[in-house]
Amino acid sequence: MKSSVDEIRRRFDADVERFSNLETGQAATVDAPLAMALVAAAAGAATPNARHLLDVGCGAGNYTLTLLRHVPNLDVTLLDLSRPMLDRAAQRVGAATPGPVVTMQTDLREAAFPDGSFDVILAAAVLHHLRTDTEWETVFGSFYRWLRPGGSVWVFDLVDSPLPAVRDLIWRRYGDYLAGLKGPAYRDEVFAYVEKEDTPRPLAYQLGLLQSAGFRGIEVLHKHLCFAAFGGVKE
Repeated sequence: MKSSVDEIRRRFDADVERFSNLETGQAATVDAPLAMALVAAAAGAATPNARHLLDVGCGAGNYTLTLLRHVPNLDVTLLDLSRPMLDRAAQRVGAATPGPVVTMQTDLREAAFPDGSFDVILAAAVLHHLRTDTEWETVFGSFYRWLRPGGSVWVFDLVDSPLPAVRDLIWRRYGDYLAGLKGPAYRDEVFAYVEKEDTPRPLAYQLGLLQSAGFRGIEVLHKHLCFAAFGGVKE
């Protein structure tokens, strides 16, 4: 039985300080600083005239803060399960942009916005909490509708492998990375909450969802072991 939404929310409620660090906030994620820089730079390059950003699963606001270096003065909507995360993100982002900063505490699966509300959507380390095919398809379809023409969506997340032997290889190497970072107990802790909370899908599956939803100019920015950064543009 996977964790409930409330269980996931409570874990993140208690972890605000770690996720408030631009350098170490995603230490369990391979190549996190590189992926964040690539996502922000790609969003800025693909949508240079963006005015309104939606950061889905915003955490403490690290991805939005990084994007603001490329596209300043954005209006920002922050969405997250955790109220403490949202409060910290709003504080940090509000100091970095003169535009309005709106927070929404909700599950992504229950979020609703008018069509064409945003120029850029960021979704970092959040989609792996989706469960069924219907949820995945609905969320990618919502991203497409919520964007204005010319808008772009960018994702960085945990991904699965469709090949069991390759999945085993990747997770052994990821385990080596975690053990080298903070020791075997930390590796076991991360693996335990991934098993309890997460249901990632393969990169190819998610690229297919982007295409099916209507996105074009689909691009893979980076993939290393079980993490990938990618996105697409709404024409």
